[in-house]
Amino acid sequence: MTNNSKIKKIIFVENGIGYGGAIICLRHLVRNIDRSRFLPMVVTGRTGPQYQEIAHESLWKHIPDRHIDIVSLKTKAASIQWLKNLTPLSFFVNQLLARADDIFNFVPFFVQLLWSAWRFDADLIHANNEPVCNRAALLVAKILRIPSICHVRGDPVDSRIGRWTYALPDHFVSVSNWVAEAMQKNLDVPQQKISVVYDGIALENLDININGNAFRQQYNIPQNAFVVGLVGLLIPWKGQEIFLTAASKLIGKIPNLKMLIIGGTPNDYVNYETDLKKRVIEESLTEIVIFTGHISNMETVYNGLDIVVSASTSPEPLGTVVIESMAMGRPLIGPSHGGAAEMISTGESGLLFSPGNADSLAEAILTFYESPEMRKKLGTTARVIALQNFSVETHTNKIQALYENLWTDKR
Repeated sequence: MTNNSKIKKIIFVENGIGYGGAIICLRHLVRNIDRSRFLPMVVTGRTGPQYQEIAHESLWKHIPDRHIDIVSLKTKAASIQWLKNLTPLSFFVNQLLARADDIFNFVPFFVQLLWSAWRFDADLIHANNEPVCNRAALLVAKILRIPSICHVRGDPVDSRIGRWTYALPDHFVSVSNWVAEAMQKNLDVPQQKISVVYDGIALENLDININGNAFRQQYNIPQNAFVVGLVGLLIPWKGQEIFLTAASKLIGKIPNLKMLIIGGTPNDYVNYETDLKKRVIEESLTEIVIFTGHISNMETVYNGLDIVVSASTSPEPLGTVVIESMAMGRPLIGPSHGGAAEMISTGESGLLFSPGNADSLAEAILTFYESPEMRKKLGTTARVIALQNFSVETHTNKIQALYENLWTDKR
């Protein structure tokens, strides 16, 4: 089908592992996209209260992408020691699970998405996550002969399927220069196919003066406590293990210390959350460490914390935590790799620590604790930088310009 109407129809496909920064930034985009030029439809592989809210902001359709939990099955298989010792059998099991993923997850999602895109008469498909998990969306664009854009928000890894899927999009949106350089280096993606566009946050809606005491009261945190918060989904590479080790090292060095793990747990990582809580008990950290789960109103959280931490053990593009924390003018600690290192200038707009190094993280926390003046100064500078780089308006305008350029190039 062809669409000659003035308003271009765009399907956004979100196949992330859970409700986090990627879908939040997508919601900012569809709220602010020019409705006189574009009609957005958001397709999500998952459902739940936060996803269902999208229906109030845009056309929304839930197409299940996980009929069988292959991730959990692979995790269980990897934990069986005798199976790991039998390399040929282990390889066979992994291949069997991969084919099951194709048959029971990929194919149904692909067919339903193809039908939906055809009925919607889409002019463009925008995949909100990297190509491997969004290959169905990119293939749909190829079949319908419409342009496709793919957001890349993580570390692109060189692999056979990676090289194949990274060849599918017409253009890429990289959330940081670090990600763009990694795409070129690891997967030979041409520079001209990549546009670096920082994620947009509704900075004008953030109340930087909001009282954080309500957040502290909710979790029975004394007003005189020194509160450090690690914000992010509970998944291993977000660094919760390192955060707990740093908590152990800071016992006795910071009076009334509270270390908060803030974020929801994707269904695939419930066991990881259980292991973290078990460790807190075993290491006698129950008086220091608090798990909050997912929190919707993050402004009160940021202002209820003395320090915000991003501790990803693998290089992360440029997470929402870094952007929001800087925009709120909060003292921020991040790992010296990936997008955090690109945006945080240590000693000027925040502090950096050696990735995966609990001693380095504990030292950075102690440095901030000992200097309230530094916390205030670096937080103020961070906000200035955020206002310059991360507005939703700037993000939306750049994305819309990319759409127009793609249609021009396709003519």
